[in-house]
Amino acid sequence: MAVPKRKMSRSNTRSRRAQWKASAPHLVECSNRACRKPKPSHVACPTCGQYDGRQVTQPA
Repeated sequence: MAVPKRKMSRSNTRSRRAQWKASAPHLVECSNRACRKPKPSHVACPTCGQYDGRQVTQPA
């Protein structure tokens, strides 16, 4: 396993860590025709509780 030969400076460490950014969540439209609210993909709709045309949770 590789081991660093020298200590990494604070400015180099911070500039490297500056690239760690969270990406915006990808939202899709709910497939329920009555709802059509934006929701995360592959997740049950938090508004109507449906996923893939089936009722899986109680609506909030």
